[in-house]
Amino acid sequence: MFGDLSFSHILILLLVLVLVFGAKRIPEIGSSIGQGIKEFKRSLRDAGDDQTSASTRTLQPPAASSGSPPLGGDPKRLSD
Repeated sequence: MFGDLSFSHILILLLVLVLVFGAKRIPEIGSSIGQGIKEFKRSLRDAGDDQTSASTRTLQPPAASSGSPPLGGDPKRLSD
């Protein structure tokens, strides 16, 4: 796909980028893309850690209070 991309093509692309975004915005765009990639990788790693820790612990149902209706039965409808 990019096999035919020569040095002159890269220079033209860089010139277009500078014209569109400006010389000051290009480093900002690059750093924000890098931070986004780092955050994405960190969230994937954290999700994997959460998944393994969630599988090792046991979940207990919440204790029912005396004022709440009994569980089960048909769900209540908002409108008939």
